[in-house]
Amino acid sequence: MASEAGNGAPLVGVLALQGDFAEHEAALQRVGLRTRQVRSPAQLEGLHGLVLPGGESTTMLRLLEVEGLWEPLGRALRSGLPVLATCAGMILLAERVENPSQRSYGLLPITVVRNGYGRQVHSGTFALDSGVLPAGTTGTFIRAPRITAVGDGCEVLARRGGDAVLVRRGPILAACFHPELQAEPHPVTAMFVDAVRAGRSMVGVA
Repeated sequence: MASEAGNGAPLVGVLALQGDFAEHEAALQRVGLRTRQVRSPAQLEGLHGLVLPGGESTTMLRLLEVEGLWEPLGRALRSGLPVLATCAGMILLAERVENPSQRSYGLLPITVVRNGYGRQVHSGTFALDSGVLPAGTTGTFIRAPRITAVGDGCEVLARRGGDAVLVRRGPILAACFHPELQAEPHPVTAMFVDAVRAGRSMVGVA
């Protein structure tokens, strides 16, 4: 699903090489944003926000190179655009990746362990402990990465047990779980949408 139609609504690019990009598109379109699937450098132009979806991070890394997207995507991520990264998307942004180590953009001062919460059988929906999300907010974890260290300049917005599972650094919001899988707009999706709309207003985009 891809929709750039609309009357001037903000346009969010969703990395669409692999993973659940369609679910992110649907979640954003339900709240009135336009979306564009990003598979080439040219499709990074003119965006007001960017989503790195869940999926398989090693496959994404390989396809980023194949499609010539590694450097252009890095420039977009460093440009100040609001970014939402979930699951594998968060792994792509982490400063350090373990189990095993792999290349990343290093924009978030966190250490993540791939599949840190176990295999598919350990996946599920769990309560989140947060001072900024509404009471009763949950997150769906699917073969989720686990954050084992958070560095300076990275704000922890929610925890599962004692673990950080939602973090923010500047315009980048990253989650171990999948807000896009909730039928109603998830509070994390709403946070990202607010950032996109606010950023667009600040630069006076018509």
